[in-house]
Amino acid sequence: MMTSEDLERVKEDRGDQDLTKRIDVLQKENKELKKRAEEAEGENTIIKGIGNNSPEMKALQKENQELSKDRIDLIKKCRHAGRMMIELNVKYETNLKEIDRLSEENDNLKTLLKDKSVYFKDDKTSSNNS
Repeated sequence: MMTSEDLERVKEDRGDQDLTKRIDVLQKENKELKKRAEEAEGENTIIKGIGNNSPEMKALQKENQELSKDRIDLIKKCRHAGRMMIELNVKYETNLKEIDRLSEENDNLKTLLKDKSVYFKDDKTSSNNS
């Protein structure tokens, strides 16, 4: 008959082929990995907590808010500048049309004056001849 001592020796002789031994090794490894995961999660929680509440993070959040406000102000200024450019362009186009109209009117007046001066010259020469 086999004693418990003999059974232990047989287990040891099987080595890595013994499933119970393999299960024990894997259970120990599993416990070790769980412990490492818990430690890593704890460290990650601490880092997140410190990171979000740190003075540097608060300063960056404040700067981000200020930049957002500045961006909104710049958008408003750009829109205003765009409207002003449109208004100025309309005025410019109106002035160009007015210049064209006055230029044409000036040319017409020159033509009329030229015709009148010829008329007056003819009138002067005829009065001198008489």
